[in-house]
Amino acid sequence: MTQHEESMWERIFSRGNLMVALERVQANKGAAGVDGMTVEDLPDHLRAHWVSIRAKLDKGRYQPSAVKRVSIPKPDGGERLLGIPTVQDRLIQQAMHQVLSEEYDPGFSDHSYGFRPGRSGHDAVRKAQSYIEAGDKWVVDMDLEKFFDTVHHDRLMARLKRDISDKRVLWLVNQYLKAGVMDNGVVMATEEGTPQGGPLSPLLSNIVLDELDRELERRGHRFVRYADDCNIYVRSQRAAERVLASVQRYVEKKLRLRVNQEKSAVDRATRRKFLGFSFY
Repeated sequence: MTQHEESMWERIFSRGNLMVALERVQANKGAAGVDGMTVEDLPDHLRAHWVSIRAKLDKGRYQPSAVKRVSIPKPDGGERLLGIPTVQDRLIQQAMHQVLSEEYDPGFSDHSYGFRPGRSGHDAVRKAQSYIEAGDKWVVDMDLEKFFDTVHHDRLMARLKRDISDKRVLWLVNQYLKAGVMDNGVVMATEEGTPQGGPLSPLLSNIVLDELDRELERRGHRFVRYADDCNIYVRSQRAAERVLASVQRYVEKKLRLRVNQEKSAVDRATRRKFLGFSFY
């Protein structure tokens, strides 16, 4: 990927990168994980224990804690399940995110807006509006069902192996994918998914869905994707229905993800909301 590749592990755990990660974790605040440690406790904890934590990481013996499962109500009804890692794991994930993001983000599709530096939901909405104004009045509004809970681990790891040669980094990503979830005091293994709530999840989701972006580009579609919300803009209802059927087949067969039938639809773009915004 770059000339830095062999030292990716050292870049992640360099003092400078860790200090930036600590600042971000502190700025994001957030609830304690399964061990009850708060963001305020983290600096003292690191001063006392970082040498032994780093030794475990270097020897391949580090075991992330299970994430704490919490559910928050969604604006449109239903619940969103979040997984809250411990603050120590949030620090390590944030340090990984910073280095992996430098590698991956420049290569992501121009149509992808979610969880990316220098891009926002407002940018995505403006892009969608430009398609509608240019005459693409119909939208294929595609929602991926429980996306963060259904990411296929083997496919994700195979994709990462294509780009990252440092086996220690791959091992640590895999440790986080398999860390498990604690719900009401019981730890459950995670065979699929990347818990929504950790700093690494949004980047991993973009790496998975970059494949969808590339396929839509290859087909010449005009689209906007923000995380697991993807809107494709076309000229007619018939074209929209055809696109929804064929893209759904691709998502379910090739990416092994599920399209949410209830939330996905073909409609006039002015009748659907995108990221909470309506178009006129």
